[in-house]
Amino acid sequence: MIQKAIQIKLETGLEARPVAMLVQVASQFDSSVYINVDDRKVNAKSIMGMMSLGLASGEQINVTADGKDEAAAIEGIEKFLSGR
Repeated sequence: MIQKAIQIKLETGLEARPVAMLVQVASQFDSSVYINVDDRKVNAKSIMGMMSLGLASGEQINVTADGKDEAAAIEGIEKFLSGR
């Protein structure tokens, strides 16, 4: 299991379209991927779960991945959230 703190650098934060794109990125990996904010933990492959977080640009989140491609999953999500 890998956990990494990531800052959201998307200009619009995580609105509907960026959330859908993030879910697509997370779903490419076999590992389970979770987003932790404060005391909330949400499956990054769940659109409804991710929308419930209402994350804005500049917020800090913790991403946890567990599985055979966990490092690649963390890297892919970090790349997406940094706007690269």
